[in-house]
Amino acid sequence: MTTNEVASRNSKAANLRVFQVSPGQYYVENSQGKICYKVNVNKGTKSCTCGDYTSNGQKDPQFVCKHILAVVNCNGGGLKAEWQNGEKPKLDERWIIEIEGREFVKYPGLLDLGHQKGILKIDVDPLQYPTKENGQFAICKAAVVSKTGELFTDVGDANPENCSSKVKKHLLRMASTRAIARALRSYTNIGMTCLEELGDLEDGLGEESAKTKPKPRKEPKEQAKPKPAETKGENEKPEPAQKKDPPEKGPEGSKETAGAGGTGKDQKSNSGEQPKPSTAQIRAIEKLAERRGISAEELSKKCQEMFGTVMASITGADASSFIRSLQQSA
Repeated sequence: MTTNEVASRNSKAANLRVFQVSPGQYYVENSQGKICYKVNVNKGTKSCTCGDYTSNGQKDPQFVCKHILAVVNCNGGGLKAEWQNGEKPKLDERWIIEIEGREFVKYPGLLDLGHQKGILKIDVDPLQYPTKENGQFAICKAAVVSKTGELFTDVGDANPENCSSKVKKHLLRMASTRAIARALRSYTNIGMTCLEELGDLEDGLGEESAKTKPKPRKEPKEQAKPKPAETKGENEKPEPAQKKDPPEKGPEGSKETAGAGGTGKDQKSNSGEQPKPSTAQIRAIEKLAERRGISAEELSKKCQEMFGTVMASITGADASSFIRSLQQSA
């Protein structure tokens, strides 16, 4: 391998990101940040899974690709590789809530995802304290610093008009939370609005709690209200008639129960219909596919393989599974 070839590959390796997963084992992103190649540099041996090393490494034992050079420069040049725990950072779905067809992320979910990616520190500076003169308007600026030195800043505000009644007494803290949430959204690349940023947070939570209340369970209680014991207690004579009814109307009774069961099945099938994917889910799928260099045809093939149907026919649950699959793909 000539000096010019090494210098050429060395210049290309300058801006590549290196992730260390264990001693001597690394992953190096390509120049577009869409693919990672596995690099082993241990006890004088070097190898890489890229096509350049695969085709030239066997011919020339001294050959090094730009990904190996990125690791060597990282170790020998005083730079630090990012340590990874073997799992890619991902947002837990339990922190995602849907209100009026839109998806929002909760603040604890953003904070959890930020720590997965690696947060060095979070600083908050109050820019304006709430007073009577400024209409109780609080403004804070938050700065999120990653372990690799990246800085993400944003501001958040809170006043009695854009907060719920429960938060009006804590305007400065709400402004701080909103500022941190906005900075974390930039750091974690989450496009969903944070739930704590909503002005009608109380109304949103009310809708959520209404969805979680077991309203259908009250229906059997209402059906159980008419007590047959009351009719029996008033007239005991109908009892023989009730005894005659089963043998005469036994088949009909079975048909009636079958009919009731049929309607029950219909109700189950109606209630079991899966909702269509939200616009946020479709956008998330498209953005993930774009970041990973997946074309529209490849995306359609993946959808066909996973769910046996085209994108336009998948359900909301299928879309969630598709998003997780794309997040976990290289």
